[in-house]
Amino acid sequence: MSDPKVYKNYIGGRWVETVTGDTFENRNPADTDEVIGVFQKSNAEDVNAAVAAAKEAFKKWRLVPAPKRAEIISKIADRVVKEKETLSRDMTREMGKVIKETRGDVQEAIDLGYYMVGEGRRSFGYTVPSELPNKYCMCQRQPKGVAGMITPWNFPLAIPSWKMMPALVLGNTVVIKPATDTPLSVYHYVKIMEEEGLPPGVVNFVTGSGGAVGNPLMTHKDVAVISFTGSTEVGRKVSEACATDFRGCHLEMGGKNCILIMDDADVDLAVDGALWGAFGTTGQRCTASSRLIVHHKVIKEFTEKLVAAAKALKVGNGLDESVDMGPAVNESQMNTVLNYMDIGKNKDGAKLLCGGGRLTGGDYDKGWFTQPTVFGDVTAEMTIFQEEIFGSVTSITACGSLDEGIELCNNTAYGLSGSIYTRDVNKAFVAMRDVYTGIFYVNAPTIGAEVHLPFGGVKDTGNGHREAGLAGLDVFSEWKSIYIDYSGTIQRAQIDNN
Repeated sequence: MSDPKVYKNYIGGRWVETVTGDTFENRNPADTDEVIGVFQKSNAEDVNAAVAAAKEAFKKWRLVPAPKRAEIISKIADRVVKEKETLSRDMTREMGKVIKETRGDVQEAIDLGYYMVGEGRRSFGYTVPSELPNKYCMCQRQPKGVAGMITPWNFPLAIPSWKMMPALVLGNTVVIKPATDTPLSVYHYVKIMEEEGLPPGVVNFVTGSGGAVGNPLMTHKDVAVISFTGSTEVGRKVSEACATDFRGCHLEMGGKNCILIMDDADVDLAVDGALWGAFGTTGQRCTASSRLIVHHKVIKEFTEKLVAAAKALKVGNGLDESVDMGPAVNESQMNTVLNYMDIGKNKDGAKLLCGGGRLTGGDYDKGWFTQPTVFGDVTAEMTIFQEEIFGSVTSITACGSLDEGIELCNNTAYGLSGSIYTRDVNKAFVAMRDVYTGIFYVNAPTIGAEVHLPFGGVKDTGNGHREAGLAGLDVFSEWKSIYIDYSGTIQRAQIDNN
């Protein structure tokens, strides 16, 4: 076998090795014998170089007319369309989720790119009448400067696009640190940007660990805003790092999402939704349907059908088109999920309905595969009800009414996504109002966000900002209010107008 390809950092328009010369391997979680590539194990010196390049490039990039910036983004999106299958297959190889899902991941980057192209000719401010004569009032957005981005492994292209495209169209420059498990997808994205004419230094790509690269990036005084997606624990550290000198901070963190299944629900539809919501991406989504709160009148039927469907899922290498669920992203994540399975069985005393362990034998021994797992008789005080597992585990909890179901749904530190299955429009509207989340679905699972709506949550899920849609522009821009007085005299607002 030939040696794996070595991938470099991209700093100031040049592909360069880390100053240390150290590297790390990126391996296929479905077949750990396969080395996807070798990447730079960077440090603070590399981060400093990348930030300096971005800071210098900002001087010119911010002055490029926004429609012209958008033209480059359009070319980038066009290229991603052409290379969708290659990007998807490489993403499955490095991250593990099945090929139909990685195609969706790439499509999301395409959609977000084209959406932000339109903002190159919009990015609307507004005008208002002045309270004084011969005076004009308006406001507009201005870029913040260097945007530091720390992205996760579960959506290796979609989430970087959510962050990079609005930042770029607004005139910011970027330093991005991808997750160590999925650097190849972001490498491909940045390579396309370079080839489609993005000026040197506007985007900089630095690989390495959170401690060696993420920490110096989030504490760097020349980084105007940090956008982070990951765990609540790390997000709190990012917030603290930015708070000391009042730099911008956007956090998209954990979730413990519930589906409410009412007694009037289409049970078969609810089973399909719960199956997809719980085990899509092997449950490795912040929006995963990890709590199923089911009315006691239908819980027996729902449980029997869900367990049968979960047992029928085909688990394996995601490049196989017939596979329904891939591996955990790495050994550590697999062990975390297995530990929660043990907690559910032993500490919590929940009823294990299916799964509950690692898949072994044959090709499974080469990867980090866990069984689709369903727990029953789960109550609100149990660990598996309260804590984010981020794996192939879901739980079923009984409720006796809509109000009780909503109370259970809100009984968590998180508030990202929620859902209800019902045929009663009144119940749907009550749940839309009273389930305290940033995203809500009716007769659909807790996953499936679209790029033209805001994405994010409340409580320990985020810090008030949103990604995607128009709201995604707010993270990377500042509002500037402008007053133009053409009266030829001094007019003192609130003093001369009383």
